[in-house]
Amino acid sequence: MKFSHQIQFNAVPDWAEYYLPYSNLKKLIYLIEKDQLASQQGHGGDEEDEYGPSERTALMNGGPAAVEETNRRFIEALNKALDKIVKFYAKKETELYDEMDRLLFDYDQLDAHYQPQPPSPITLASRRGGGGGGGDDIGGRASHEFPRRESLVDVDSYTLPPNILSQNTSDMDFEHDNENIIDRDNSQRPQHPHHHEDMNTTGNHHGNSNNNNKGSGKAWHGMELKKRTVDLFVLLSELKSFVALNLTAFSKILKKYDKITGNNLKRHYLSTYVNQAYPFKSPTKARLNERIQESERGYAFLVTDNNNIDLAIDELKTHLREHIVWERNTVWRDMVGQERKTQSVGVSEVKPMVLRTPCGHVIIDRDQLMHAFFLVASVLVFALLLSIDIFGHIEQNRCFAILVFASMLWAGEVMPLFVTALLVPLLIVTLRVMRSDDGEYTRLDASAATKRVFAAMFSPVIMLLLGGFSIAGALSKFGIAKAMATFVLSKAGTKPNRVLLVNMLVATIASMWISNVAAPVLCFSLIQPILRTLPVDARFAPCLIIGIALSSNLGGMASPISSPQNIIAIQNMSPAPSWGEWFIVSIPLCLVGNGIIWLWLLWTYAPEKQITHIHPIRASSEPISWTQIYVCLVTLGTIVMWCLAHSYEHIFGDMGVIAIIPLIAFFGTGLLTKDDFNNFLWNVIMLAMGGIALGKAVESSGLLHTIAEGIEHWVTGFSAFQVLAVFSVLVLIIATFISHTVAALIVLPIVAEVGSRLDHPEPRLLVMGTAFVCSCAMGLPVSGFPNMNAIAQETELGKPYLSTKDFIRNGVPSSIYSTFCVTTIGYLLMKLVGF
Repeated sequence: MKFSHQIQFNAVPDWAEYYLPYSNLKKLIYLIEKDQLASQQGHGGDEEDEYGPSERTALMNGGPAAVEETNRRFIEALNKALDKIVKFYAKKETELYDEMDRLLFDYDQLDAHYQPQPPSPITLASRRGGGGGGGDDIGGRASHEFPRRESLVDVDSYTLPPNILSQNTSDMDFEHDNENIIDRDNSQRPQHPHHHEDMNTTGNHHGNSNNNNKGSGKAWHGMELKKRTVDLFVLLSELKSFVALNLTAFSKILKKYDKITGNNLKRHYLSTYVNQAYPFKSPTKARLNERIQESERGYAFLVTDNNNIDLAIDELKTHLREHIVWERNTVWRDMVGQERKTQSVGVSEVKPMVLRTPCGHVIIDRDQLMHAFFLVASVLVFALLLSIDIFGHIEQNRCFAILVFASMLWAGEVMPLFVTALLVPLLIVTLRVMRSDDGEYTRLDASAATKRVFAAMFSPVIMLLLGGFSIAGALSKFGIAKAMATFVLSKAGTKPNRVLLVNMLVATIASMWISNVAAPVLCFSLIQPILRTLPVDARFAPCLIIGIALSSNLGGMASPISSPQNIIAIQNMSPAPSWGEWFIVSIPLCLVGNGIIWLWLLWTYAPEKQITHIHPIRASSEPISWTQIYVCLVTLGTIVMWCLAHSYEHIFGDMGVIAIIPLIAFFGTGLLTKDDFNNFLWNVIMLAMGGIALGKAVESSGLLHTIAEGIEHWVTGFSAFQVLAVFSVLVLIIATFISHTVAALIVLPIVAEVGSRLDHPEPRLLVMGTAFVCSCAMGLPVSGFPNMNAIAQETELGKPYLSTKDFIRNGVPSSIYSTFCVTTIGYLLMKLVGF
């Protein structure tokens, strides 16, 4: 979670405006960074010196005067925020300490009135740990003196320390105490929550036996005091959290400032400004802790008669957790709802349709109406196909109806794709479309069909997919993928053309190992320092974003685990290709495809005609841990075994069994947890399982054989190259408008069967080539997750970087070029491998 969100989530709602404005200060840092880059370009900063672009900053190029001016701007903003925090704290401290004094006085009055002898078990001096001292009677309250506010800062006369711009700074880390932060994130809802008005009932049973002789009068006043004590304890604890959270915020924002600007301001500002401010001084913190302890001892006096202070503290902490839960369930929920409403204004251009009826107005959402219409149409087509005889066999007729029905639901996304996939085995079993494979092809009953379908669904390729997810999860969780990506990007320099090419290659390589779903998310986060320093109308921003999206799509063919369509392809290839064979074909195709797309984007956007120098990306400076080394070794070992799978087939049987190794290595050692397992893309796994079941049904029912015979007559005399070209065009059109995976689910089984019926059977070549073409479909914003992620990228003002026009102008030609590479270069490479 970003720290700006942590502040919002952990702040006391009523005090929100008095916390450090972390988000605004972060924006100021980015503005300073942009100004530095503009200054660097103005001073010829596009020429790299012997230290390289990552070793110098625009700020350094400007000299000491630029350093002083930059620090002055940032320190002024920090000082303004610090002054506001100090004044608020002093005001709130005065209010709460005065209330604490009144509460302590009422404790003594309560005990003196109802039990004059012996005297109150809590004297003010003891409550103050001996620090309060004795003294004269004050207003007849009790023989204790209540010190006033002489220890508090004078709010009106408070000023910040003198400016530190002329002083030397260093990058020594500042250590601060985080123990004062209330663990608001880990607060759990109690079993029986109640509001403060009812908190006085808690704990009565603990002290009833000791308090019965004190009379109903003390009980009534005690209930009131308990409520006041609980409320004051909560407020004092929140004030303690206020101090700790702001101290952490100062440390983090200064760390970010130093990292982006190349300065060493953090330690000096914290020691000279923050730690010398009244709320953050050690005596101030100690005094606040004393007041919290006073409320704890007072509560123990009220509910247990000082017999069990630990029990009283536990009950007070329970009240505190209840208060935090109540805040989040009421105040914050309302605030989040208002924020979402604000953000959604103007986003949706489709207005709901209002239907006027005699009973009133009915509001109809047009998207829901279209989905309902498509669902009704799909059901009607399904019912029609079930009622007519097309192929002469009931199993084939019903299987064809299921195939068309599932394809329409997938294409229209009437329901989530994985839900449609789960519907497939249900229809296969209940409509009895499966036949025996003993040569007699008798129709299977529901029980036998169930066993066949579920046995096919959890195939070795599903385990291969799980193994790929475990590798991707480990590489992402321990920062390996990000560290490797930033290292490569840091070597790209500052020339826009070179940076574009390197980012595209990083996206493709990342797609090989963490899937082409996670790779664009990672890459878009890495280029944020570049995007925020570009001019508003810079052509390089959309060029870079669409370049990453298109190269991530190409990366979907890079390895067997980089996209679901590859898993479907392996399922339809017998024998399955090894990883080495896959790489021989896929890597050259990815490199050539990226080169062509890169040249096209340079011709379309011409970024260097507008910008000659961009902000460099710095490599991660964090040291390599033994955990990261272990993850890399397991990953490399697994990949090597996958590449040599055929050599160890007599031991492991299939690549799916090898995929169990990373699952055991990561989950068995605790590096990945149950939560990581739950975060796997189970919707993709369910979709793949449903597709496998559909393919098995199409094959078992004989429908695949019948369809392949029809296509065979049409392609009679065609070579494998011509058949690949025909299917490539067909799949490219289908996959452009619907999911790549869905296109593979529908077409690949047919391609495999047609390939096996050629004069020179080459089903593996056709299946692999067609699967690669699925990844080449990237002509529209809806053509694959990378495109959908790219179209969602926005500027700080909420304006999208890309439009549908960008994808039509760049994605459609890129799709055509990439498909041409698959059907030419890819065909030659697959023939070379022996497919």
